[in-house]
Amino acid sequence: MASIKIENVTKTFVDDKRGGTFTAVNDATFEIKDKEFLVFVGPSGCGKTTSLRMIAGLERQTSGNIYIGDKVVNNMHPKDRDIAMVFQDYALYPHMTIEQNLAFGLKNMKTSKEEIKEKIEYASKILGLDELLDRKPKELSGGQRQRVAVGRAIVRNPKVFLFDEPLSNLDAKLRVQMRIELAELHQRLGATIVYVTHDQVEAMTLGERIVVMNKGEIQQIASPRDLYRNPANMFVAGFIGSPPMNFFDAILESENKLRVGELTFTIPEALVKQYKGYVGKNVVLGLRPEDIYDEEFAFTVPTDNKANIKVKAIEHLGGENLVYFTMGERMITAKVSGESFIRPLEEKSFVFNLDKMHLFDRETELRIF
Repeated sequence: MASIKIENVTKTFVDDKRGGTFTAVNDATFEIKDKEFLVFVGPSGCGKTTSLRMIAGLERQTSGNIYIGDKVVNNMHPKDRDIAMVFQDYALYPHMTIEQNLAFGLKNMKTSKEEIKEKIEYASKILGLDELLDRKPKELSGGQRQRVAVGRAIVRNPKVFLFDEPLSNLDAKLRVQMRIELAELHQRLGATIVYVTHDQVEAMTLGERIVVMNKGEIQQIASPRDLYRNPANMFVAGFIGSPPMNFFDAILESENKLRVGELTFTIPEALVKQYKGYVGKNVVLGLRPEDIYDEEFAFTVPTDNKANIKVKAIEHLGGENLVYFTMGERMITAKVSGESFIRPLEEKSFVFNLDKMHLFDRETELRIF
């Protein structure tokens, strides 16, 4: 396997409709460790797939350098980069059996029959394809076809695996199953995997580290835990997490008092010091839905920051309820116990756990440390 280094990489495209150019990826610099599972995530058009295609050699960067291992691969053809790519479309040959699909690339590489057989047996065993080798792709389910596409990459034994939204064509249940299988596969192979998705749940469950992108810019690179607990800015805070983080327009009235509309919250003593420089300024308070409690079930958190609020709507999800209400012009979501008895349009006392609060600079949208 191999590490990957991206060094000041920029990619611009010609904008045929508007004229001029637009930047798909802007001055990206980071390193993917050997045997790491790294995920690119972000909304459509953020530059994540372009980044993957540049690593693969399917797109040529406008400037900067790409290393695979210790080699600069800027001018290297995709077939010479020792990578294998799995696409959203399974791209299987419909007239071939599964065994023939798995063997096709190896035959083109002039691999011996004995080695081809050995590699197919290995891949089919770890992917559960043993009983499917004589079938055609049309006889398989979507999940099975995706496993074949992954198997075709495995038999090549590349330095790097590249996955471009491979699960987006599957239904919700199959996506969960395939996520588990891909995580197990990474553990078995000890492979370097670069994975692109727009689904933050996929990113959080699969990635050892995640690259969050927006409008061609890298917003933050961190582990799922760090992204969730310590988002660098409002974009990351709002993109990572389901439901996303709530944002409240606020004023830091004093070192330990935060006014949100008509409410005044007390900032926990442990957090006061880091916000001292923002006294008197407009800020944005960030709070996760699970950190807003129905007061009747706030057994384990401080209850000094609470308010009676009129409920707008509720979604009952069994073990938990999502409760919606407005504060100022913003819609707020609370994730409360499924045992909470709350009805739409009634007033209810909610506890805001500011031990888990984040404050953001309203102008730069950066988190205040």
